[in-house]
This record gives sequence, structure tokens and C-alpha cells, in this order.
Amino acid sequence: MTTLRKLILSVALVGAAAGIAGLGTFATFTSSTTPVSHTISSGTVSIALGATGAATNRLNIGASGIVPGDTIQRSVDLINTSTVNLASITLTTNATTSSVLDTDAAGGLQMTIDKCSQAWTESGPPYTYTCGGTTTSVLASRRVIGTDISLSNLTLNAAATDHLRVTLTFPSSSTVGQGATSVIEYTFTATQRGAAAQ
Repeated sequence: MTTLRKLILSVALVGAAAGIAGLGTFATFTSSTTPVSHTISSGTVSIALGATGAATNRLNIGASGIVPGDTIQRSVDLINTSTVNLASITLTTNATTSSVLDTDAAGGLQMTIDKCSQAWTESGPPYTYTCGGTTTSVLASRRVIGTDISLSNLTLNAAATDHLRVTLTFPSSSTVGQGATSVIEYTFTATQRGAAAQ
């Protein structure tokens, strides 16, 4: 065997031995915990109105032939079907058919909303309502049309129901609105509670 071949074989054997030694150098012991997990689910924000056409929701019942001084009362249950508490509920009213009844801020329709601690006692039609429990103001008198109107004294807890009475008044001092027609649309909007540690 030539000296060069001997030298190459010697280098190869030394390299292989060093590689095996290196493998041994990096061997380690390991340990793992038993897997543990928890479930995280998000809440839902959802509100609904009572059954339409019943005392739980008369907002679809119109009124005709009104004159200054008349009032129009309609009951509606506002139901928090959320799985979380709410921070607020607002109301937006829109005239899908508009007239001076909704555009005249002073002489047009004025709206108030009250809450009863139990279901309203209904009479009529024409509909009127009395509260056998405690009555609380939800919205003070204001013009009928508005966007994101703040509502107060509502129960914001999940699964709660508020028994509301919406009253529209045609001001007795009004000189506008003969033969006019407005169609008022009501949209309630709920906002989730504030963020918190869980």
C-alpha cells in the first residue's frame, strides 16, 4: 500500500471516530408533563322582540285619523337572548314613509318609552296599558325620529326581558300634519359588556 493511501485511510478512520464521539456528546435525558387543556368559548350578543301581533309586540299596529292631542300606545317586550351581559341598548327610528308627522321637530310626533317591572295590562283596541308593578322611564319625551338614541334603566343581564310601552303623542298645539302619513321603523341595537379578566 502506498503511503498516500495509508494516509487517506487513516484520516477517514479518525473522522468516523470523531463523528461517533460527537453523537455521544449531544445525547440528553428528556421529560414531558401529562397533557392538560381547558375549553374557551366566546359569548353571543343577541336581542329580540316579543311575538308580533300579541301584547308582547304591538309595534306593527298602526293608527289612523289622529288629531292634535291624541296618543298612541304600543307595548313591546325587549328580550336579551345573549349569553353575556350588555353594556347598553340604543334605539334608532327611521321613517320609511316620511311626512311632516316625523320631520317637524316640534309639531310632529313625540315619543316616550316606559318600562313596567311586570307585563303590562293591556286594554283595547285602541290600546292602552297600565302597570301593576313599578313604572320606570326608559326614554324621556323627544321627537320620534333619531339615531342611536340612548335608553336608560333597562335590564342588561343575559336572559332578561324588559316590558316596554312606547307612547307617541301628536302635540295638542300642533298646526301641521293634516292628511299626512308616516311609517315609523324601530331598530334596537345591543352592545356587549366591557372587556374583563376571565
